[in-house]
Amino acid sequence: MDSRLKQGLLALPSVGFSMLPKLACPACWPAYAGLLSSVGLGFLISTAYLLPLTAAFLFLAVAALLFRANKRRGYGPFVLGLVAGSAVLLGKFAWESKLTMYSALGLLVVASLWNAWPLRDGEAATCPEC
Repeated sequence: MDSRLKQGLLALPSVGFSMLPKLACPACWPAYAGLLSSVGLGFLISTAYLLPLTAAFLFLAVAALLFRANKRRGYGPFVLGLVAGSAVLLGKFAWESKLTMYSALGLLVVASLWNAWPLRDGEAATCPEC
């Protein structure tokens, strides 16, 4: 296969993903349903699969906050992310509260930014040998 054709085919998923409509728009749900059904993933739209998928991705996000937490900002961002992830699940699936869910998503973003904020020169050393 021609390398130019391979590069074009490899770029198709990223182009398709960038052209997806945003998830919050109710008018875009038919587009998502059609796209997922066309590749055989239409079953993912049902709530039975949405809860485990949401929980899995939230687990990954919170686990990333825990990874090497002692070398970054400590365990504060992890705890905030854990509370926020739990509130997202409760707000979306138990209480059906958009305010709770979106507030918790905002807290998760704050926890991620807090964790990613660069340390000052004096903060980086945690032991005398460092």
